[in-house]
Amino acid sequence: MLSFSGSLRVFVALEHGDMRKGFNGLEALVSDHLKESVQSGALFLFSNRKRTRLKVLYWDGSGLWVLSKRLEEGRFSWPSSTNPKAVKLRLRPEAFAMLCDGVELKGAKFLPWYDRDR
Repeated sequence: MLSFSGSLRVFVALEHGDMRKGFNGLEALVSDHLKESVQSGALFLFSNRKRTRLKVLYWDGSGLWVLSKRLEEGRFSWPSSTNPKAVKLRLRPEAFAMLCDGVELKGAKFLPWYDRDR
């Protein structure tokens, strides 16, 4: 079972990625592009150009997880950086949960497409 603590580090790749990548391709992106170690225990988030798909790479101490989510409507509220040279952004674990749950990261309100009661 996956369980994340409040001290979890979450890194977002700011540029869109190739959602066809699996374990090895995402691990290469983390080490070569984001300049991080996949075995650090952090979550690494990737999205497609349209921001309708999300992939997460996570090392749990015994192996790699690749988690994927495809939205049926709407887009993820993808963060951006004020630094044009930035390739990654660190998020708080709470912001990661909000991003996955359809909350606009600026203003903390549900996006119009999100409806949990459906």
